[in-house]
Amino acid sequence: MAAITASMVAELRGKTDAPMMECKRALTEAEGDMVKAEELLRVKLGTKAGKAAGRITAEGVVAIAREGDAGAMIEINCETDFVTKNDSFLAMADAAATLVARHDPADVEALGALAYEQDGFGPTLEEVRKGLIGKIGENMSFRRFKRFASGSKLATYLHGTRIGVVVEFDGDEAAAKDVAMHVAAMKPVALSSADVPAEMVERERSVAAAKAAEDAAAAVANGKPVQSAEIVAKRIEGGVQKYLKEVSLFDQSFVKNDKQTVAAMLKATNTTVKAFTLYVVGEGIEKKVDDFAAEVAAQVASAKQGA
Repeated sequence: MAAITASMVAELRGKTDAPMMECKRALTEAEGDMVKAEELLRVKLGTKAGKAAGRITAEGVVAIAREGDAGAMIEINCETDFVTKNDSFLAMADAAATLVARHDPADVEALGALAYEQDGFGPTLEEVRKGLIGKIGENMSFRRFKRFASGSKLATYLHGTRIGVVVEFDGDEAAAKDVAMHVAAMKPVALSSADVPAEMVERERSVAAAKAAEDAAAAVANGKPVQSAEIVAKRIEGGVQKYLKEVSLFDQSFVKNDKQTVAAMLKATNTTVKAFTLYVVGEGIEKKVDDFAAEVAAQVASAKQGA
């Protein structure tokens, strides 16, 4: 009979989210056959098995790596902030960023297939991820990554582990590093006003138009004169232009000197920023709001049913 090792139990738990002892029993019954053991657990535990893969991973870290002239940035998610301080999780994040820079995988699936071993798990990054899910007890996922190899210089900045910025530039390295820090603080959406996505501009125009209509209605209600359509149109456009300056990197006031714009600072240092990439952990992911009382009540009800 095949020996049932701790790493095998951890791997099965990572795949099924079943309790450790259940995983060991299933592996023993299956004589070490991982596929058969997983099937046994799914039959026995039903929907409990595999539930880890469905849990929301809105926490996590951003990691950045350099490999020769190339660079990479990746966001790896987990369920709680506690795991973001786990050494094994952080090691996997750094390794994943290095693998992206080194091998240029096409997507998350291709990244997971790359050779990597850690903490007794492997031989691929995906197997390490699954193994750590079992070991740590939380779902974790590779959300997104980007590789940089355009030939431009790279300036990088990590604010803790939650915000990462890569700036592609030519010119002064210190100035580019300052821009990376500025991006992390001010979170522009584009280099210039012309680069702001059209849908964002139209959304802002709609907001400005709705505010103008609200002001007009208030004026009528208070017996005040209503502004002409031409003036209203100018107000709306003025609001849009103000918004564009607020979200465009070059038009923003430089965080280290609010008397000049980022564009003016770059000109003074003879530096050209060609692009920037900003990752904020969990951005756009809907976080689960736990109802502790409801969770306890559900556990009590389940216990009564099983009695």
